Amino acid sequence: MVPSIPVSVDLVVLTVRCQALSALVWRRDNPPFLRRWSLPGGFIQLDEDLPAAAQRILDERAGLPGAPVHLEQLQTYGYPDRDPRQRVVSVAYLGLAPDLPASEKAHMSWQPVDTLSVMAFDHRRIMQDGIERARAKLEYTSLGAAFCPPEFTVADLRRVYEIVWGRPLDPRNFHRKVTKAEGFLVETGATTTRDGGRPAKLHRRGPAELLHPPMLRSLKE
Repeated sequence: MVPSIPVSVDLVVLTVRCQALSALVWRRDNPPFLRRWSLPGGFIQLDEDLPAAAQRILDERAGLPGAPVHLEQLQTYGYPDRDPRQRVVSVAYLGLAPDLPASEKAHMSWQPVDTLSVMAFDHRRIMQDGIERARAKLEYTSLGAAFCPPEFTVADLRRVYEIVWGRPLDPRNFHRKVTKAEGFLVETGATTTRDGGRPAKLHRRGPAELLHPPMLRSLKE
């Protein structure tokens, strides 16, 4: 007899809020792990595929319908003891977005990832895997701009890299690297003085998906 094993989808949704890398989590109101923080998730329905399930959970469970979230499959988690109630396989998705609004769902909130030291199930491990994926993708893809509004300055983008990577970057070297990366940024022709000082050029995300050359964390700035 072939065993029946439920499949869930869990979301690691990351954004930058109040100068901190934050994840969307909810406080569990039922056992097991009562009152612990948990990733938004749910079981896949019989008539939907995985991307559709991830989008449904983002809309309905996470409470962010219509939000401009980049979703991609992160990893599958299937070790036997990950859920104390029954054997459950989880397919995790990573979501990246600029400063998102508060969720419309009760018990759901944005929390700085550094404060989420204890979570329900294996959700801290899943979240950490999502954070590392996000950090790595900032090295070789243009997804750093996914944390920015539609128009942003190089300084705005640098702050994203500093917050996600967790270390300061040299402003001049960063400016040189991102502006020389082919297709990464496109000047809008407008400027802003919102940070004070001289007007800064506004950019939008360019057509490039991969960065040439990459922005390597291992290199000294």
